Amino acid sequence: MADIGSLGRVLLFAGLGLAALGGILILLKGVPGLRVGRLPGDILIERDGFTFYFPLATLLVISLIASAIILFIAWVRR
Repeated sequence: MADIGSLGRVLLFAGLGLAALGGILILLKGVPGLRVGRLPGDILIERDGFTFYFPLATLLVISLIASAIILFIAWVRR
């Protein structure tokens, strides 16, 4: 069973990774022609006084990239 210290390290690095990813996405938003968060397949519903946005295609792309990175790291560590 893992001790509380190792769980704390995992949570710390996961949080830092998410913060870094958020920073990268903020920086990429300013790049002209790059449609991060506005891909075809993202759902946007706008009504009077109501907006619903679900970035389905963006989430799939980010998931594929993250999976490829994790698989590459696992392959290198073997």
